[in-house]
Amino acid sequence: FEGGYHVLDEPAHYCSDLRPAAKQLWKKSIGILEMGILGAHGLPPMKSKDGWTTTDAYCVAKFGTKWVRTRTITNNFHPKWNEQYTWEVFDPCSIITIGVFDNNFHLQGGDKRIGKVRIRLSTLETDRVHTHSYPLLVLHPSGVKKMGEIHLAVRFTCSSLLNMVHMYSQPLLPKMHYIYPLTITQHNNLRHHAAQIVSMKLGQAVPPLKKEVVEYMLDVGCDMWTMRRSKANFLRIKEVFDGLIAVGKWFGEMYSGKNLIGTVAIHIILFTLAMYPELILSSIFLTLFSIGVWNYRWRPRYPPHMDTHLSCADNTHPDELDEEFDTIPTSHPPDIISMRYDRLRRESGRIQRMVGDMATVGERLQSLLRLERPNRYINVCIILFNCCYCSVCHTFTMLWSFRPVIFVLTHRNKRLPSVPINFFSRLPARTDSML
Repeated sequence: FEGGYHVLDEPAHYCSDLRPAAKQLWKKSIGILEMGILGAHGLPPMKSKDGWTTTDAYCVAKFGTKWVRTRTITNNFHPKWNEQYTWEVFDPCSIITIGVFDNNFHLQGGDKRIGKVRIRLSTLETDRVHTHSYPLLVLHPSGVKKMGEIHLAVRFTCSSLLNMVHMYSQPLLPKMHYIYPLTITQHNNLRHHAAQIVSMKLGQAVPPLKKEVVEYMLDVGCDMWTMRRSKANFLRIKEVFDGLIAVGKWFGEMYSGKNLIGTVAIHIILFTLAMYPELILSSIFLTLFSIGVWNYRWRPRYPPHMDTHLSCADNTHPDELDEEFDTIPTSHPPDIISMRYDRLRRESGRIQRMVGDMATVGERLQSLLRLERPNRYINVCIILFNCCYCSVCHTFTMLWSFRPVIFVLTHRNKRLPSVPINFFSRLPARTDSML
């Protein structure tokens, strides 16, 4: 609709340009990005020429619609470019991508990839020059391999701090994406065609960029399923909830009386909050603020780079990597495909059980409102009414908070679940209706 959409030519989580297609809808820039591509060192030999192994390296940088390419340094494993480029910045959450390639112009075959680096502008301190060396990592069927390091100098100059802060309150994509949203299929089709158009346009530039270079910079094919990425995303989700799980375990230890001093301290705090409930909200914010101050010492000092451990690239089974680089349709014999299918079924079974447990928890909560057991619904409403509106709320809270102390003093050997957990575990779910 008259250029109100932004057509992505790269993955949304790596996007460097989020402006609508119509230039009259563009907003003013919030700053300038300056990058100095200084050089690289430790590059491996990429080809053999005249009986000698050599590398003819060049860099490509992409930010928004502007692509730049350095000159090619021939026969050098430690090239020095010392070239500087600038871009206008319209969103602080955008990402600049820098790739290093081996020029294979005079030989058969495409330009080989040496590595790639992504830098998110929001991780940079404004008006400061960040000069660092970034590792160049490439995933091969034999495993991840370090291809050297690239030396970059980056500075993000903010022209208006107020405008940059205001950008964080704005939608990430143009308004048309939310008023008349596109389907996932439409997004994928538009991105595929946009990548083809960009590849054809850059292939006619001087000097030209080959198709494999553009596709590597745009991460074409990154949405294809792989076992490695699935495990990495699962571990990312697990790491997000590790903090809540640790708090739950710690609270369980306090509740069970394993640490008597901590248990008494926790109940003094609960008693104080029960007597002065207006302190609850401020206590929550104070706790979060204290956690942030405590973690300040371990804050990242440098912009992040490719993480092999986060990507599960350092301990992936060789067959899983071979499957990731397989063609479509597959080029492997039926016995290999059967073995991979069986492995996929085993891994999917674990995820299936976890998703089923999550669905069971949600269905048990819904069962209270569906009135499948009216007596349970009435009991819960009465308890909530007494907790929220009765004048004995403080007394009830204090008695409940001191219940674990009484529990510890009685020296009970069995650590039984609490009454709410017992009640929740007996609520019905729809697992009985599944085949």
